[in-house]
Amino acid sequence: MNFSHITWLDDRGHIKPPLFLYLILVFLARGWCIFVASLTQFNDRSGLVRLFYPEKTDFILALVAGVGAVLVYGLIIAERKRSWLILRPLFSKSIWFLWALLILDGVFLLQRIVHDDYLFKLGYSLDALFLFWSVIYVLKSKRLHYYFADWTVDDNEPSEVTEKRN
Repeated sequence: MNFSHITWLDDRGHIKPPLFLYLILVFLARGWCIFVASLTQFNDRSGLVRLFYPEKTDFILALVAGVGAVLVYGLIIAERKRSWLILRPLFSKSIWFLWALLILDGVFLLQRIVHDDYLFKLGYSLDALFLFWSVIYVLKSKRLHYYFADWTVDDNEPSEVTEKRN
């Protein structure tokens, strides 16, 4: 049988992480992305941060929310390599971590809106729109749920046997 038309499986038959999952993680870790990008500026390193986060507390809250997204990304890397068996139970619970991060980001967005006295800003509306689509995706995506259930106990046994033979 030829399964080359199925693009969401890798060469070992495991489900690849969805692209939108990576986009959600970048969105949740946007404070860290802006921080790393600001380190490349030589003359005014805080200028880029002030452009996106005029209030220092908003930037710190974005960094706090982004730590969880970086940890979930680490779990995704561990799943792709299938090397750290101790992380397998955490990976299967990653969907709940993702839900907690989306709720936390929604609370921080609401806090920023309240802090600005409910004034409309384009950045807030884009954040709310992407947060809305992320919640719908995490709620409805079967591929995402299959992906988080893909790392099972039997996955590492054949590779360990072949490594012991070599």
